[in-house]
Amino acid sequence: MLFQRTILTVLAVLIAMAAPAVSAEMKVAVVDVQTAILNSEEAKRLLGQIQAEFADDEEEIRDIQSEAAAILERLQKDGDVISDSETRRLQADIEDLNNQFVFERQQLQRRIEQRQAELFGGIDVRVQRAIEELVLSEDYDLILPRQAALYVGDLYNITRKVTEKLNELDPERTAGR
Repeated sequence: MLFQRTILTVLAVLIAMAAPAVSAEMKVAVVDVQTAILNSEEAKRLLGQIQAEFADDEEEIRDIQSEAAAILERLQKDGDVISDSETRRLQADIEDLNNQFVFERQQLQRRIEQRQAELFGGIDVRVQRAIEELVLSEDYDLILPRQAALYVGDLYNITRKVTEKLNELDPERTAGR
């Protein structure tokens, strides 16, 4: 990761040095694409949709967790008066619930990731279009990923502008026009 950043930074410096001395100053910017996407109205809407879709599954997982916690509390509170066989049974129940919790959580995580991939498919095309429109409208010579720079002043960070452009390109927003 650090190696990639170093290479990108070196490339950016080489490109800047290779620019003809006759031309005006080079207009450079950086963008944190992931932040731009996550701050967009579309992403907020899609993440809310995913949250709503899987709310019942999350509730089931919380119920499993609560049930295991209740058994554990009973074991701690009544441990002195419960028979050894009952203690072993309750410990086995906790272990079963824990296994069920882990399994259900992993399954849910896979389903959420799959749904995110479905819903967010195509957003990379809109990000590229948003960046291209900014390049044309604001005459940027070079735009780098934020991760490629060790330090960037606010003046050169166009993440907010990319988010705003994504909001303009939002298919649901443009469908209402």
